[in-house]
Amino acid sequence: MAALALVLYALFVALGFGLRSLIQFRRTGSTGFRGIARRSGSAEWIAGVGFIAAALLGFAAPVLVLTDSIEPISSLDSSVVHVLGIVLALLGIAATLYAQLAMGKSWRIGVDPEERTELVAGGPFALVRNPIYSAVLLTALGLALLVPTWASFAGLVGVVTALEVQVRLVEEPYMLRVHGDAYADYAARVGRFVPGVGRIGKPA
Repeated sequence: MAALALVLYALFVALGFGLRSLIQFRRTGSTGFRGIARRSGSAEWIAGVGFIAAALLGFAAPVLVLTDSIEPISSLDSSVVHVLGIVLALLGIAATLYAQLAMGKSWRIGVDPEERTELVAGGPFALVRNPIYSAVLLTALGLALLVPTWASFAGLVGVVTALEVQVRLVEEPYMLRVHGDAYADYAARVGRFVPGVGRIGKPA
């Protein structure tokens, strides 16, 4: 299972970052990559560094298992859990790419405060405001179940935390500033990561 997890990690990176960036470059002349904020200690910097660290920890888990450095959690190391992990990971990878493509030319990695992109509210974005992140979380959960170790679940918690910081403290304020009432109306109707959950009430 550890070797399969590494293959799925590689597939996720190749499709979610490599292929999507290539498509974006061919469409717009830009890879869509805006990077991590240069000011260390900012919310975006914390989210970016935290996400990378969590992803590396999750990737390290199957490597550590393959080298017999750590053992899977015995109560979760079963065929049923492994199959569930495979299914969730594959669904998450497919959903990540689908949501990225649905974002069209507005797709970005990171936020440029000076840039204005179109507000996308159709397709998967009609169900949740951040379907790409929802799919990433599904992928991370699947991979953690595929190789259930303390490192896998620590990485999963790290990914959840980093995305919460990025969305709540960086992207939502940016979207409200750029799109104003249009985003406020959208956020009042549509959940953050799960349908109906995390809606933002409009200010009086």
